[in-house]
Amino acid sequence: MMSNLVSIIMPSWNSELTIADSINSIIRQTYTNWELIITDDCSSDGTIRLLKEFANKEPRIKLFFNDKNSGAGISRNNCIKNAKGRFIAFLDSDDMWHPEKLSRQVAFMLNNNYALTYTAYKKINQKGNVIGHINPPARVNYSELLKSNVIGCLTAIYDAQKLGKVYMPEIRKRQDMALWLKILEKIDYAWCLPEELAFYREGHESLSSNKIKILSSQWSFYRTYLKFNSIKSAWYFSFYVVRAVKKHGVNKSS
Repeated sequence: MMSNLVSIIMPSWNSELTIADSINSIIRQTYTNWELIITDDCSSDGTIRLLKEFANKEPRIKLFFNDKNSGAGISRNNCIKNAKGRFIAFLDSDDMWHPEKLSRQVAFMLNNNYALTYTAYKKINQKGNVIGHINPPARVNYSELLKSNVIGCLTAIYDAQKLGKVYMPEIRKRQDMALWLKILEKIDYAWCLPEELAFYREGHESLSSNKIKILSSQWSFYRTYLKFNSIKSAWYFSFYVVRAVKKHGVNKSS
């Protein structure tokens, strides 16, 4: 199992307060055959200094830098382009992994011949205290994912040996959901490993303001990216809203 390289995709932008925790959670993985590919999106704080310090000590970390601020989707795609691993995993610069995350999830994929998987995860606040638990369904297909993005980006891994390299559409919002939909056009299901193997950090932005922005982005995703008509968009959007309310909030991977 350990012979399979995992390429970890991480965009960064002004993340000096959190990115060390994110990188250290990767370094602590019991699965050691990984490469961490980071593309920085023109950070103006101390992020780049921290990245260079880590890369000087850890040869598995590879750094790239955007010429101009381009957004997380383009940054992730640059990482994917430079990835050499069979498995493509994702972690943002403010989230973290359980030390057994890669070991358990790669084994889950290999043992079951799965091409796309995700896991349960915990929500934490800025201080690192657990404030919630996200337990997705056991599996999801294309039509179900349209109703709600149950795949947390920080938990997802896909098998590039089976699928080839699949890139995120270069849109400002919902790039991860668009990527899972692209993959689910090729396979029947994505599968969940029902263990909490990641930690999603809630941001500082007010929850009500963030919810409004996320719902607006979701509506725009149906209408602009998927080009659904207003009736079809309203149909799927209604499911999205109901499921978001049931989760008692909307998060950045919803």
